[in-house]
Amino acid sequence: MRIANSSVLRIFETLRSVVRFKPIERDPVERRLSRAASVEDLRRIARRRLPGGVFDYIDGGAEDERTLVANQNAFANVTFNPRVLRGIGAVDITSTLLGQPLSYPLVLAPTGFTRIADPAGELAVARSANRAGLSYTLSTLGTRSIEEVRAVSDGRLWFQVYAWRDRGLVKDMIDRAFGANYEALVLTVDTPVFGRRERDVRRGFSLPPSIGPGTILDGALHPAWTWAFVTSEPIRFANVLGREVGDGASPVSLADYVNQQFEPALSWDDIDWLRSIWDRPIVIKGIQSVEDAVRAADSGVEAIALSNHGGRQLDGAPSPFNLVAPAADALEGRIEIICDGGVRRGSDIVKAVAAGATACMAGRAYLYGLGAAGERGVDRVLAWFAADMQRTMSLIGAGSIDDLDRSFLQQTTTRT
Repeated sequence: MRIANSSVLRIFETLRSVVRFKPIERDPVERRLSRAASVEDLRRIARRRLPGGVFDYIDGGAEDERTLVANQNAFANVTFNPRVLRGIGAVDITSTLLGQPLSYPLVLAPTGFTRIADPAGELAVARSANRAGLSYTLSTLGTRSIEEVRAVSDGRLWFQVYAWRDRGLVKDMIDRAFGANYEALVLTVDTPVFGRRERDVRRGFSLPPSIGPGTILDGALHPAWTWAFVTSEPIRFANVLGREVGDGASPVSLADYVNQQFEPALSWDDIDWLRSIWDRPIVIKGIQSVEDAVRAADSGVEAIALSNHGGRQLDGAPSPFNLVAPAADALEGRIEIICDGGVRRGSDIVKAVAAGATACMAGRAYLYGLGAAGERGVDRVLAWFAADMQRTMSLIGAGSIDDLDRSFLQQTTTRT
């Protein structure tokens, strides 16, 4: 009996030494975030929280979505060539872009209709970017206006424009961005027509999302999103309110809207027109060839974003990361290069900079965070990226952004 009691006592002591109970987290957002360790985890949470059509609008790509997948695989197909015993203590991930400082080399990409992910929309993203010391790019098709976004951020703001048929409207928005002290203009050039996004086609998805017989069940299955949607102010294209082009007051097919309102005959001559009304930096977003990268430098812009619109336009377009090295070689430092597409971890940013990019852009990554946990979800993504970069650079033996070059990279077998 004494032996049995002794055994029980030892078991009890062992259990007491190892059993730990976490304090109960009463904040539902923090509980949600505690289950996430990566952007992919936030994507899964966002998929559960958002109606199917909303999630697919954020998550989907063009046609068979091969380019969407290839954008991420391009990073996965390159591995690191770590160096050791380099005597590196602290790692410095700070950078500059367009002559101004960044906490690390990332710009938050423009995303249209951001409020479908969370009622705060662009305001939440701009605040988060400002706290992180990063630039945020407001979309022409944003659901918060140029002035509203500036009112919540004293940080670096860029304004993205499409080539609308109504040039007076373009000039008006650019003048407003200038007056609100936006730092750079981002001209998106890869949308002469709208890509065929088949997830949206199958669902009959419109902007703003309409609630009717086909969506009532989906709304009922996502009550938190539906309640926030119906109790918030109406979602509109905030930068074109009251204009004849339409502000989204009635649900529209985005494909129809773009094809009706955007200028398909955009040319290099239009860069000169933009320069005549904007004397701050210009970034051309949507460059998909080395030849056009060189042509952009010849046009006098300050930077390019190698981008295929996140795989949402031409299925079969080249992956931006694969263009970084050849474009950098051809440009020889004449203008700065931003790699836009497929970034899901800070290690992807490290790879892009090592290949020759000045910085990266990311859009879906922060939208997953926004859809999963609102503004705090965006904060979490940006904090992860910074920590990822510091850890990755320490492990490969790079002490600063200036240390990164192609000697840290090696190509691997192509993944499918």
